Amino acid sequence: MADRPEALRLGAAEFRELYERVRRIATGGTGGAGGRGALETLTPERVVAAAREVRSGLRVSLAAPVETHTGPDNPEPAGHRMTGAVAGAIEPGGLQFARDHFDMNVHGDADSHLDALCHVIYDGTLYGGTDASSVTPQGAEALSVALARDGIVGRGVLLDIPRLRGVSWLEPGEQVSAAELAEAEAAQGVRVGEGDLLFVRVGHRRRRTELGPWESATARAGLHPGAMEFLAERRVAVLGGDGNNDAAPSATEGVDFPVHVLAVHAMGVHLLDYLQFEDLAPVCEQEGRWSFLCVVAPLRLPRATGSPVNPIAVL
Repeated sequence: MADRPEALRLGAAEFRELYERVRRIATGGTGGAGGRGALETLTPERVVAAAREVRSGLRVSLAAPVETHTGPDNPEPAGHRMTGAVAGAIEPGGLQFARDHFDMNVHGDADSHLDALCHVIYDGTLYGGTDASSVTPQGAEALSVALARDGIVGRGVLLDIPRLRGVSWLEPGEQVSAAELAEAEAAQGVRVGEGDLLFVRVGHRRRRTELGPWESATARAGLHPGAMEFLAERRVAVLGGDGNNDAAPSATEGVDFPVHVLAVHAMGVHLLDYLQFEDLAPVCEQEGRWSFLCVVAPLRLPRATGSPVNPIAVL
């Protein structure tokens, strides 16, 4: 089962070795220059194969409702205001329109979102050695969310770590190792393969619902950096979590978000943060399978570092 937290700490030199190792595995030694990162594994043939996962036609959202209220994990909530006809200002005859205005801090700690490959700057560069100065005040000139403008469609796989451990959720600060990902595969009778969209449940959303929100920026469950070797070896296309994939506090010396650095910067893997799996997990349990067709459609934001998303699982 899970290793003790003290056994999961990484020194700066160990992290650098891990970074180089997963980059070499994930990019085939090329360093990842050019292209769409791990999305290149989503070939038309794999999309067709993923469509064969559909058997019952059940559809499940993996997104949490957008938060519009301030909380300890959401100091800058999404804004929503009505700008058109509303109660008290509706004429008895003729045509009027109800209208809305939205604004959002995309990379907050509450709302479901996608991290583009330009989101993580490490040692002055982006993924594949792209110069970080390509991120300008007007937006990202390279590796923006536009790389996923045609959607991310593939085989989704959910690994449920609280189910494996026999608990309702992982506590803030707990980490998931590569060994546990393999154990979850075996326990659920599924195997993660090349081009898969891997979703790892730690129970963040269930804990938040039952106990209330907390300052998750400083305390949350997530993957241990070493777990990224599992993803690199399996050549996954996307990683999604119900937290932000990184545990806090960080187990890595000098790097607060090691999973973000390894996934986005070293491996070219788009991240989906703060999803919710509380609707999907019981459906998978009921259906007796943990793989499905998954469709992710980010907004057409040509220079953005991320986008709100509503991933849909189709079983």
